[in-house]
Order: sequence, then structure tokens, then C-alpha cells
Amino acid sequence: MSKAWQKLNLEGGGLQAVNAVLANEMRSRNRAYVAWILFPLGLHRFYLADPRGGAAFLVLSVITVGAAWLAPAWWWLLPAAFLAALAVYDLFWIDRRVVAYNKQLRMQLFLRKGEKPPTNYRGRYTDEKDAESINRDLADYQALKEGERAGHVPVKRDAPDGPDQAKRRRQPSFNEQEALLRELAKKRRDR
Repeated sequence: MSKAWQKLNLEGGGLQAVNAVLANEMRSRNRAYVAWILFPLGLHRFYLADPRGGAAFLVLSVITVGAAWLAPAWWWLLPAAFLAALAVYDLFWIDRRVVAYNKQLRMQLFLRKGEKPPTNYRGRYTDEKDAESINRDLADYQALKEGERAGHVPVKRDAPDGPDQAKRRRQPSFNEQEALLRELAKKRRDR
């Protein structure tokens, strides 16, 4: 038997692992709005993976403080007004950015290519001598399933019609089951 199965990555990469990554990496609106309160620092932009926007807020904050400290009169109000306008814009931007970021993250995780199995890995059985037993098991299974009808107990084809045949009546339909349940409930109430 081939040892190809030993090369498989069995650490998990299924839906549970993806959901765990999503739970850790997805951004929430609440945290972004709380970070927005400190908008001169640009924390909300850094939280939403927009380092350029976060740096722009920091630079504008430094320019505003520098202008207030060094510039004469009210010149510091220009960068402060621009900073405030950006902060108001970000109140609306945050919602769209959270949705876009989370969507991009989900697409990145769910649409990535899976790992291929090793070259010699052909499933559970890899030896040619097992092929005969596999085919026999498959034929037995198919014969069993062909004898069944969906949702019913399989009927033996060679069984004679006799007193047991009357006991093997069909299952009641949904409406018949509902009628039986109503009848039982009525009997229970009448007690």
C-alpha cells in the first residue's frame, strides 16, 4: 500500500478553520465607531486596514497643532476644519468600509485554491489487489440500494404474498399523519 496518505495535510482547512479565521479577522462597526471618537489619531482608519487614511489624519493633526502653536491668528482653523470635514465623511465611510473589508476577507478565504492530494493518492484503497473486493462491495451495495424505495423499508423481491404482506402496508401520508395526531389530541382532551 502506498504511503501517499502520510503526506496529506490533516491540520484542517475546512469550514470550521475558515470560520475561526473569519471570527478573528472580521471588523465590526461598533469598534470602528469607538475608534472614530479619537479621529485626530486616525485609529478608525488603521483598524479598517487603511494605513494611508490613518496617516493622513495623523499628519493633519500634527499640522493643526503646529499651526495653532506657531502660526499667527486663526490659521490653525484651516487644517482643523479640513480634519473635521474628513471626520464627518468618515462617519458614513466606516459603514461601507466595514462591509467591503469583510466581503473581501470572505472572498479571499472562500475562493482560494485548495491543496491537491499527493500524486499517488487515489482515495482509501491504493493497491490493485483491493480492487476486486472494492468492486464486490460496490455491487452488493448497489443491489441493496436498488431494492429500496426512498423513505421505505426494502421489500424482498422473492417474498411470497401472504399474511405478512397485509402488515407491510405503505406509510401514512403527511395528511393522514396529521389527521391521526388531531384524533389523538382530541381523545386526550376528552379524558
